Amino acid sequence: MITQKQSSLTSLLSRISIPWFVTTVYLSILLLLPIVSLFIKSLHLGLGEFWKVATTPIALSAYNVTFLTALIAALINGVMGTIIAWILVRYEFPGRKLIDSLIDIPFALPTSVAGLVLATVYSPDGWMGHLFSPFGIKIAYTRFGVFVAMLFISLPFVIRTLQPVLEELEPEVEEAAASLGANSREIFSRVIFPPLLPPILTGVALGFSRAVGEFGSIVIISSNMPFRDLIAPVLVFQKLEQYDYIGATIIGAILLLTSLLFLLIINLLQQWGRRYAN
Repeated sequence: MITQKQSSLTSLLSRISIPWFVTTVYLSILLLLPIVSLFIKSLHLGLGEFWKVATTPIALSAYNVTFLTALIAALINGVMGTIIAWILVRYEFPGRKLIDSLIDIPFALPTSVAGLVLATVYSPDGWMGHLFSPFGIKIAYTRFGVFVAMLFISLPFVIRTLQPVLEELEPEVEEAAASLGANSREIFSRVIFPPLLPPILTGVALGFSRAVGEFGSIVIISSNMPFRDLIAPVLVFQKLEQYDYIGATIIGAILLLTSLLFLLIINLLQQWGRRYAN
């Protein structure tokens, strides 16, 4: 009997330990080792030199363009993505499936092609650009163009994160709330919005992270000029072209640290949102 119990326990531990071991090793090789090596290399010259390179005027300008523009784009897509996801789930209209398929274009389109398309459409003589030119508004090859590119690539993250949750919301719950005397504002704020808050925050976080790391489309639609529309990923590439590997590594580490911090904040907000929903 004891031998049989020991054998069952050993079998159970082996079933648990093998997936755990495979997951840990795979994630360590794929994620942990590159991150650790990046930080070790960036700190090779010491904290003083790290801070000096990380806070040069051109680097600070690139951080501003990158993070502030990505955050604004992610927040706007948080609102517009929620509206679009709601319409696609709750309404039937001609061409709905086609529009739903078009949402995934930024996922499938190579980033260089996306940049070429956006630069063509929003150039001063492009289909959209020429509408703004008479008012002195230039989109392509400016920070505005960077913003448009970030909007384009981050929108699907909010919609695709929110759609499954909207599909699971039962209209009967809203009808029950209405039958109990709740008005439209109360139904939205107390019945609809609480379960939507965590996926909205998740979509915003994913969109922000994607926008921060974008390179291919922005390098085409922007002028890549320092103190104008130069983003940090392009600055990293420029430093690599100049054989400044330490500078590129340090700026990359700053990008990684900031993104991790933002994702941590979003995770905390998601936990708060789940408690609020419950």
